[in-house]
Amino acid sequence: MQRHSIIRQNLVFFGSLLLAWALFIGLSLSPMAAHAQDAPKLKIATNMGDIMIEVYPDKAPKTVANFLQYVKDKHYNGTIFHRVIPNFMIQGGGYDVQYKERATRPPVQHEGRQAMAAGLKNQVGFLAMARTNDPQSATAQFFINTVDNAFLDPTPIPEGDPVKRFEYRGQVYENVPRENLLNALQLFGYTVFGKVTSGMEVVDKIRGTPTGMGGPFRTDVPKTPVVIQSITLVQ
Repeated sequence: MQRHSIIRQNLVFFGSLLLAWALFIGLSLSPMAAHAQDAPKLKIATNMGDIMIEVYPDKAPKTVANFLQYVKDKHYNGTIFHRVIPNFMIQGGGYDVQYKERATRPPVQHEGRQAMAAGLKNQVGFLAMARTNDPQSATAQFFINTVDNAFLDPTPIPEGDPVKRFEYRGQVYENVPRENLLNALQLFGYTVFGKVTSGMEVVDKIRGTPTGMGGPFRTDVPKTPVVIQSITLVQ
């Protein structure tokens, strides 16, 4: 009788332990699940097919807000993918079919380091903001990576001030003021803010389209325009 009582007590104890563990796992996973659910879903409708994407306001908040505002303003409707390099990326969102540049708002703050720290990198299928040589110049144009482009990622800055040792492209620098590295234009990289969730076959079709000269561009322009008919928020 006493033995059965001990067994029952043990079962209750281990049952409570398993329940507590299950609750802990559920609570610890819920923020990630929430982030996945909260990621806005959009459809990029092109004349070559649809591309479904999601964007990450928790990882690049200003960049995503900027992108979504352009979507809301219908800025992208009727623009083209004007730059297509098969083993690199496809870029669009800035010019219409007549190669007239669309007006934009002021540039959005660069969030590349923040986004990379949150796990976003320039890998196949990920979206990033296009810009000039000035890291703080991104407005509306974006690109989709068609291969892994690690060289486009921000360069991590080691801890410390000054930074005791910093290696970049085979050169080693010692005792560099941290501010110098944080502001070095070549170390910013490109801000990743979303990824393709379906329709990579359309991306591959676009990247395989023949290119040449077009409008003000001497190379890499699709000979048959690849038109972004619309970008719409679906969730």
